[in-house]
Amino acid sequence: QVQLVESGGGLVQAGDSLRLSCVASGRTFSTYTMAWFRQAPGKEREFVALSTRSEYYADSVKGRFTISRDNAKNTVYLQMNSLKPEDTAVYYCAAQSHSLYSTDERNYDYWGQGTQVTVSS
Repeated sequence: QVQLVESGGGLVQAGDSLRLSCVASGRTFSTYTMAWFRQAPGKEREFVALSTRSEYYADSVKGRFTISRDNAKNTVYLQMNSLKPEDTAVYYCAAQSHSLYSTDERNYDYWGQGTQVTVSS
């Protein structure tokens, strides 16, 4: 069992930066694909970025967001730069160990509670 706890959300202005953190419990963190998803009001949850042997990003955040991980601290980060109002959403951290580069939320077994990011124009 893996527990995920996100932090770092908040209210910022367009163009600002924010860094999200997700701390995972468990001893095998380094073997998990870690990902960030987000869900805006009235929309379905969507993939943002993942970290496994390499990183992969949704087109909408490529060049602005960076996912990184510190396996010694069981932590994955999402550095978000040049934020836009359309980035407003609840951001979720997720983990899975059976489908290396999956961007499909159905393949993720463990989820955090989410952290709100609001970008004002």
